[in-house]
Amino acid sequence: MKRIERTAYLNKLIAFKDKNIIKVITGIRRCGKSTIMEIFRDWLLGNGVKDNQIIYLNFEDYDNYELRNPHNLYAYIKPLILQDRMTYIFFDEIQHVSDFPDIINSLNLKPTVDLYVTGSNAYMLSSEIATLLSGRYIEIAMLPLSFKEYVEGTDSSNNLPQAYTDYITRSSFPYTIELGTYSEIIDYLTGVYNTIVVKDIMARKRLPDVMMLESVIRFTADNIGNILSTKRIADIMTADGRKIDQKTVERYLSALCETFFVYETKRYNIKGKQLLKTLGKYYLVDIGLRRMLLGSRSFDAGRILENIVYLELLHRQKKVYVGKMDSLEVDFVAIDENNISYYQVAATVRDETTLQRELASLQQINDQYPKYILTLDEDPTADYDGIKRVNALRWMMGDVSL
Repeated sequence: MKRIERTAYLNKLIAFKDKNIIKVITGIRRCGKSTIMEIFRDWLLGNGVKDNQIIYLNFEDYDNYELRNPHNLYAYIKPLILQDRMTYIFFDEIQHVSDFPDIINSLNLKPTVDLYVTGSNAYMLSSEIATLLSGRYIEIAMLPLSFKEYVEGTDSSNNLPQAYTDYITRSSFPYTIELGTYSEIIDYLTGVYNTIVVKDIMARKRLPDVMMLESVIRFTADNIGNILSTKRIADIMTADGRKIDQKTVERYLSALCETFFVYETKRYNIKGKQLLKTLGKYYLVDIGLRRMLLGSRSFDAGRILENIVYLELLHRQKKVYVGKMDSLEVDFVAIDENNISYYQVAATVRDETTLQRELASLQQINDQYPKYILTLDEDPTADYDGIKRVNALRWMMGDVSL
């Protein structure tokens, strides 16, 4: 398999190398967490670190089953820790180890240990565990391939529109690049999906009704980009003959978010600069999963592009919200430590009525932060009194001229 280097994640690991802080790599199954560990280990070996300074254990490997017991694990690791040089310890899928916060806390106390762990659900960073780790960790949240990474991995930079079509009809999971036919990809995604539903949600959450969970999943996948409340979801599903109450919907959506299958995006009052408690949106971690669940009938170019732009903003380490500006909506408010930026997303704005509708909410914002309309139109960049209309594919490729 061609290895995609995932440079942004690698650079973050390098930046925290030898820092007395636990590096916690999170993300959905098969998004590349084990691979980024491998890439970083290769980087260490190429930069003066010796083989005996590296310990790697994958707790999904049955060979390591006995080490899921914390006493056995500690007894195995302790003699391997070097006293005169740094020992780099990599624990893959650490959630399988009982009482793992105690283990990693103890190891992190040792001055010659640099610790890296991965996990496939947000339970790792729940309030209880975060309290046990008490601020001694940094989370590196991984996603499947960004559009730019996909283009690089498929050598398709000479035809971005075709690369985008492949990206949204196949999948952004790294391994799918190696698969030839669409049926092979569907089989692979079905395996990922079933593992998440059965292993990560049904078993751990002890949910009683897998059919109802799958109904919630399909409803959410079919409504990406729509303003939703858990009450509205319960009401619509009940009206369609799938009787479910609001609390059950909340429980199922929480489980989906914990496995990074779905991301919840809250609303942000732009004028008041505050988060709103109700009516957010949900986006899927991968559009290929949506197609696998709903079939080709699910194709909606505008909402799919909106989902992809949302994931791209996450790749860029932004905090992303749905903006509310009086009675109008801004698709995304993206915030980091240095900046705020605003985005409207539409498949096309070549129709003047559509263009004016997309401009309207951005025109109401009276600050000097960047404002964009992202489209699939292959037109030159345009400027409407400070609001830039740009091609979304070039933007995702990081075209600096934009």
